[in-house]
Amino acid sequence: MASFTSTAVLDKIAVLATEAGEEPNPLVPHLSELVVGLVAFTLLFLFLRAKVWPVFEKAFAERTAAIEGGLAEAKREREEASALLAQYKEQLAEARNEAGRIRTEAQAQRAQIVEEARAEARVEASRITEAATAQIASERQQVVAELRREVGGLAVQLAGRIVGESLEDEARQRRTVERFLENLDGQSAVTDPATAR
Repeated sequence: MASFTSTAVLDKIAVLATEAGEEPNPLVPHLSELVVGLVAFTLLFLFLRAKVWPVFEKAFAERTAAIEGGLAEAKREREEASALLAQYKEQLAEARNEAGRIRTEAQAQRAQIVEEARAEARVEASRITEAATAQIASERQQVVAELRREVGGLAVQLAGRIVGESLEDEARQRRTVERFLENLDGQSAVTDPATAR
């Protein structure tokens, strides 16, 4: 109603201005133009409200839902990422602990293996030393026995030449050789104190 009253006022002003012989003001529209503009605006408004506005509302709703869904998805993924990060950190800590434990066990095993190897080496060295000592003692006895036989034979020959008789009798030969070797051992013990020890 207010628009019709203002239109009526404007029309009266235009009529009065025309009656006075004045030229119409270009800034003041004619009544017919105002009615056509008002009808066109009303039709445009109703068309936009019926056809375009729901499309915009639907697009805005979809966009809002997409944004909210994206935010919810991002929040869920961030929570999952946080959970995975915590899990990975825990697994990394466990792996470091496991690596430390394995390293400690390996060092203990290494020390044990080294100690076992040393013990085996000591046993082997002792065995080799004992075997060498036994072999040396055996060879010494063989050499001494062979030397006694040779010295005995030489002594019998020498004694036979000195005495002038043959010492072919086995018992006599043995006694003579034994006396000679005892005298020889006694002389070497007196002359060589290092051997006597």
